[in-house]
Amino acid sequence: MSSLDVIVPCYRYGHFLTECVASVLNQNGPSVRVLIIDDASPDETRTIGPKLAERDQRVTYRRHIENQGHIATYNEGIAWVAADYLLLLSADDYLLPCALERSVALMDRYPGMAFVFGNALRMDEHGAKTPIRTIKTKADHRLLAGRDFIRLSRASNLVPTPTAVVRSSFQRRVGGYRLELPHSGDQEMWLRLAANGSVGMINSYQAVYRRHTSNMSLDYMTNSFLPEIRQRKAALDYFFADYSHLVSDSAVLRKRSYRSLSRSALGLASSAFGDGQTAIAENLSTFALAMDPGVRFSSSWVKFIWRKHLSAVARRASTIIREES
Repeated sequence: MSSLDVIVPCYRYGHFLTECVASVLNQNGPSVRVLIIDDASPDETRTIGPKLAERDQRVTYRRHIENQGHIATYNEGIAWVAADYLLLLSADDYLLPCALERSVALMDRYPGMAFVFGNALRMDEHGAKTPIRTIKTKADHRLLAGRDFIRLSRASNLVPTPTAVVRSSFQRRVGGYRLELPHSGDQEMWLRLAANGSVGMINSYQAVYRRHTSNMSLDYMTNSFLPEIRQRKAALDYFFADYSHLVSDSAVLRKRSYRSLSRSALGLASSAFGDGQTAIAENLSTFALAMDPGVRFSSSWVKFIWRKHLSAVARRASTIIREES
């Protein structure tokens, strides 16, 4: 029987921890172990974690004396893994029934597969769920050559992390997460793994991803999308600098990736103008041009210029109304 180790980092998510761990232990299929890493969480994690470990010998609990951050915690978990496969599952997310059985069955069939992922449900604070399907297919699953996955990804992260089961031998080959990429480490990791093997996509809902106000990514992007765009670019920079030699036509893929990110930045800039965030919009458009000067000749640029013009007209009209009143 195949084995799977699940790493559960926990910081301020103690109230979700029991549901998360239960969703793993109740799975059918592979032999599982769970490592809860309490990153000096100031909440009830310190009491809930040990109780979960006492109830089930498959669960191990560790607590950091001082907070080490999520990247160091992820890498600590990866170093602990001894099973055939691994899954990094945040304590605020949880698996859906049969998720691991489906993932491991596909991985067992294809030894050259570096990782497999599936669809997810995004759940808000009110319990409403929205489907996340990043790759469309009518089949039960889809197999992708590593290069094809990289081509489809371009500048985006196609993988809902709580659904991603990784072959441990491939994870050891590529190493852990980069400290330099605290907000785009997942994106770069999937590209790195795809450069070394094929990728599987399961057309089933595999996990629930919570979206709430304490999500680190939301706090990170509260006032500006530019830091997030910069992190996505950094992920591409690191990947193509270190792994392009493993991917055919990597120069073409790199150009397409930067072009895609440039257009994403312009789309965000247009939205920022519409919200009256002129400085953010200008910064995003400057960054977009630096990534891909050719974006000036795209439809994205035309839309951006038009939104910028409308924003300027609206500001002038507002000024005139205030002066006349």
